[in-house]
Amino acid sequence: MTEPVSMQEQIKQTVSDNQIVLFMKGNASFPQCGFSGKAIQILTALEAEFVTVDVLSNDEIRSGIKEYSNWPTVPQLYVKGEFVGGCDIMTEMYEAGELKDVVSASA
Repeated sequence: MTEPVSMQEQIKQTVSDNQIVLFMKGNASFPQCGFSGKAIQILTALEAEFVTVDVLSNDEIRSGIKEYSNWPTVPQLYVKGEFVGGCDIMTEMYEAGELKDVVSASA
């Protein structure tokens, strides 16, 4: 019998298996908070290919992602396994043109 995979391991697997991951409230089609909606708008504007993880669907993910990143809020953006930041950081990087470079480098 195999050991159950911990939430931290599941999060790490998701982050490493996908080039761009956004942990958010809701999903790309139906964001459940303004910050998550803005994060989706930014990634869409950059024409990024990304996957989303709905933290509202599972309390373990919701608390686990905050522990994983040591970051208190959602959304959280990961590019190539690296934590980029939340909505405010994404917005600043987008407006400065930096996020486009980060996202483009992942393609």
